[in-house]
Amino acid sequence: MPDFTAAPLHMIDIIRKKRDGGELDAREIAFVAAGAGDGSIPEAELAAWLMASWIRGLSLDETRALTLAMRDSGEKFSPSGLGRRTVDKHSSGGVGDKTSFLVAPMAAACGVAVPMISGRALGHTGGTLDKLEAIPGYRTALTLAEFEAVIKKCGASIIGQTDQLAPADRKLYALRDRTGTVENPGLICASILSKKLAAGLDGLVLDVKTGSGAFLRKAEDAEFLAALMVATAEAAGTRTVALLTDMSQPLGRAAGNWIELVECVELLRGERPARSLETNFDLRELSLILAGWMIHLGGKADSPKTGYSLAEAALTDGAALAAFMKMVDAQGGDVSVFDDMKSFHKPGATEIVSAWESGYVAEMDTTALGWAVQRTGAGRAKAGEPVDPNAGILFHARRGAKIEKGQPLATVYATKPEMLAEPVAILKRAIRFAKSPPEPVPLVGRVFTQENAENFLRNAVR
Repeated sequence: MPDFTAAPLHMIDIIRKKRDGGELDAREIAFVAAGAGDGSIPEAELAAWLMASWIRGLSLDETRALTLAMRDSGEKFSPSGLGRRTVDKHSSGGVGDKTSFLVAPMAAACGVAVPMISGRALGHTGGTLDKLEAIPGYRTALTLAEFEAVIKKCGASIIGQTDQLAPADRKLYALRDRTGTVENPGLICASILSKKLAAGLDGLVLDVKTGSGAFLRKAEDAEFLAALMVATAEAAGTRTVALLTDMSQPLGRAAGNWIELVECVELLRGERPARSLETNFDLRELSLILAGWMIHLGGKADSPKTGYSLAEAALTDGAALAAFMKMVDAQGGDVSVFDDMKSFHKPGATEIVSAWESGYVAEMDTTALGWAVQRTGAGRAKAGEPVDPNAGILFHARRGAKIEKGQPLATVYATKPEMLAEPVAILKRAIRFAKSPPEPVPLVGRVFTQENAENFLRNAVR
């Protein structure tokens, strides 16, 4: 029953309070989330609140209150009828980050239910849903009943947010992209976890990016976000782990939509690029590590290491490939397009970018490379714009690779010829060569669990 003794709330007062450095209480946060979810607060006021929150920051209590209020702004999915533990994976965003298409079928093949609710391209990062919709007929918009039916049949389902699931996040997610308020730990945490917790998960594996392609480039900011999400999700009753992973270069060799699916299906089939066995080692290895944690949290392995071995077996024996194709078919996708993937790829324009000097690939500004991919037509400048499934960039050399002048460095696929110049120019500015190889960066850095996450937050100075 509403508290009729409480003073009525007004959005302009909440904006002013946050703007002036005040801390909002749970009732004020719930008011904002409810108004975002049901449309009663105008977009201009929500945008002002987002900017005030971005500038002033959100406290731990505000972040947790916002996460739960956004989770509770709509319906929730109940996985109780699935008969097995449910575990999901989420990435904080990167370039060429396509692990969902590998970890979901690997975990499903090992007996874990994977209800994966994903998003679209945001800023310089690609969107899982945009990539899946490159498959003719694939439906990312399912009802919760259809979602459950696919998981029961296939073990995994990857969809977008329904209109009923965390509607406050749907509104604020789109506004953040349009108002320059993406890179904020509290807002990122609440956005990611609200829809994940609304899915009723037993376990959650978080892939928090660090490096030049991450939303939070500083290591300390990425660590704070990882610890914040683990502690917030654990407090809500979901076993959670966060891995800090490298995004100092695109993940794997493809960044786009269809070409990322091709790379994943090739790995699911056990294929490797003919030119180099190392061009997507990072994608395969990271996917196995993430899937290992999912299988462990799902109760099918006594440790992440054992989970890794089970995931690799599912990848090797074809069980993961079968699970992926079964999911695509169940969601209306035409699996025949994977019979001849190269012929299905029909970009409007193509340009091969050759190395302009000899040396080692010493540095990649991965955020800039993400914007280069977006400019090909593979991403969107504003919410609601269509994306070109055929556009993107295929990288032929990794950070640390020795390359000769004139050797192919990348292939750019654009919607039309006049859209090639800008991404090519960005790419040339974003990659630097040197006479000696750069220091290697570990693929996975710090790992946060409930215990060390809470300890980290107690000692963190924000």
